[in-house]
Amino acid sequence: MFFLVRLGVNYTSNIKIAVVALFAIVMSTSTMIAIAQTAEGHGVQAQLQSRFVRIQDEAFSAQTLNTGDQLVVTGNLQSLVNKPLRAWLSLFSESTNAGNRWEFIARDPPGNIFDIPPQGTIPYSITAKALEPGVYHVHTQLNVEHVGPGLGPGQTIQVSGPAILKAVPWGNVAYQVILIGAGLGVTFATRPWQVI
Repeated sequence: MFFLVRLGVNYTSNIKIAVVALFAIVMSTSTMIAIAQTAEGHGVQAQLQSRFVRIQDEAFSAQTLNTGDQLVVTGNLQSLVNKPLRAWLSLFSESTNAGNRWEFIARDPPGNIFDIPPQGTIPYSITAKALEPGVYHVHTQLNVEHVGPGLGPGQTIQVSGPAILKAVPWGNVAYQVILIGAGLGVTFATRPWQVI
């Protein structure tokens, strides 16, 4: 370093320039990686999900519907583990438009939460009514307790016709707002130091 100072080289400014250049390289590289195109596999389940339950034989009653028509999705849920699992079924729907509206009519197994026996197979059925026109890609969505969601392969569904608008259940909204407000009130009253 003494040698560089005698030659008139400012060692400190060179280090600053090197650090700034390194920072710029890291930032630009990470930006390019972030905006680079990614490869996606449609219908590919997460590895964690496929080790617990497999969605098999997913079938759809129709590929084209009018609003108000019902779509029935059927298939089998195959447990791959030696312990019982708690799960619930739904539909995951991707759309080209802002809407994503389906009304659930029936589910089999009935109810919200059901058990899948160890190494068991359970047939399922979900019936939903199309409420809004659009092109949807619909999947069976199985949510397993302590594991997370998994999707079936899915199917593209074309829905046409006028949108069906449902009235907002303002009584339910008011009830939920009151419960949330009461919960926040209790939280503030009993633990104000944890909320702030």
